[in-house]
Amino acid sequence: MTEPAFPLRDLLDFQIESADGTCRAWLDVGPVHVNPHGAVHGGIPYILVDTAMGGATMSVLPEGNWCATLDIHIRYLAPCFGGRLTAVAEVRRAGKRVVHLDATVTGDDGTEYVAASGIFAVIPAA
Repeated sequence: MTEPAFPLRDLLDFQIESADGTCRAWLDVGPVHVNPHGAVHGGIPYILVDTAMGGATMSVLPEGNWCATLDIHIRYLAPCFGGRLTAVAEVRRAGKRVVHLDATVTGDDGTEYVAASGIFAVIPAA
C-alpha cells in the first residue's frame, strides 16, 4: 500500500511508526520547532500527540475506515529546550464509533514533557 502524502510531517521533519493499537511519532528539535524564548513551541508536542493518536487509532480500524480527532486534553508538564521528543499513544478502548487514547511526550533523557488523553471518531468506509 502506498503511504499517503503528509506535507506537515515533511515540513516539521518528524517520523511515525504504528502497530497493534500503539503509535510513536518523534522528531529532533531544531530551530523551526522553538518559540522566541528558545523553548519548544507548545504546538509541536500537540502535533506529535495528535499524529500518534491518529496512528494508533488507524492501527485498530478495519481496512477502508479512517479517523478524525474529536477531543484532546493535553497537559504540559515541563519546558523542553532541545533533543529528541517522542510521543507514544496507546488505544485504551476502541468502540464502533469512537476510540479513546492516552499519550505521553518524553525526551531522550526520559523527561516527561506532556501527558494527554484523546477521543477519535471512527469514519466508516464509504
